[in-house]
Amino acid sequence: MKRQKFVKVVLYCMLMVMAMLSVHVKAQPSSFRGRGLYGDWHVKVDYDGRQFESILSFSRDREGNLTGNWISFMGLSELKDIKYEEGKISFSRESRNRDGETTTSNFKGTIEDGKISGTWSSSRGDYNLEGKRAPRMPRAVGSWEMKYQIGDRDITSKLVVKVDKEGNLTGQWESRRGESKVTDLQYERGNLTFKRTSTYQDRKREMTFEGTVRGDTLSGVMKSERGEITIEGKLMGGSLIGTWNLEVESERGSRKQRLRVNPDMSALYGAIPIKKINLKDNQVDFLTVLKFGDQSFEIRFEGKLEDSKLTGELITSRGSQKIKGTKVIRTFRRRSTG
Repeated sequence: MKRQKFVKVVLYCMLMVMAMLSVHVKAQPSSFRGRGLYGDWHVKVDYDGRQFESILSFSRDREGNLTGNWISFMGLSELKDIKYEEGKISFSRESRNRDGETTTSNFKGTIEDGKISGTWSSSRGDYNLEGKRAPRMPRAVGSWEMKYQIGDRDITSKLVVKVDKEGNLTGQWESRRGESKVTDLQYERGNLTFKRTSTYQDRKREMTFEGTVRGDTLSGVMKSERGEITIEGKLMGGSLIGTWNLEVESERGSRKQRLRVNPDMSALYGAIPIKKINLKDNQVDFLTVLKFGDQSFEIRFEGKLEDSKLTGELITSRGSQKIKGTKVIRTFRRRSTG
């Protein structure tokens, strides 16, 4: 009975993750989608009328070999025998059940126009898999600490860049004098431009900015009728933003998981959307609640960030799990496939 109850809880949670993730995807504009195989794909597998959603993530290792992972509420597992050529893709995946038995599943399908579809086969039968390329936020999105000099004064302001549902960038400039309007935000291939209008003592001043985003830095020049000002910006939360490979330890053993933190500090823990992750003085925390029917399933994380390492504890209504995370540092240039 206890095992049946546990299985039902897991099924409920997976269904809720599917629903939340679908909303998360729809909130992102299709203009973010790229081409080729590399990146994340939100996929659904139809098990006899029940749809379960996960993430397929494809990348390359240091030698340039194609790698992939299956990411779900239950954890992360590596894909094997990945083949991709002329829009056709195949791979296999090994998984263990609660009795420790290993089973192998296989997928064969196609990728076309940012969509993936095919057949997922296992000892239980054949099932349909469908999905879409996951959107990615422009690298200019986030809160930037902007430092510059006017005369002999050192000044620090904040530039907040957001993206709406249609993929348009919006911005706001915050300083000790208050907020000023940022318009005509454009970001392409690492270059960010915008216009800024400020009003002080009934005086209106218009400025233009041109800069370059490299990693978590933004360097550029603000121009006005008074001249030019060189500005250096730093992405707030940059040490946490990115992809983290996690080791999750619990009474049931060890498993792998992934945390992806977006520039606006939203995130995905596995396939679970997190609205906001808090980072202050290297202390990290987030809270999300999965609701199904009259019940709720709370997930809370509290941890510490230090030297590109993330440690902490994930707490749920079913107990706690120790987390150890390592940030993924990419040392090669991304290239397109297909």
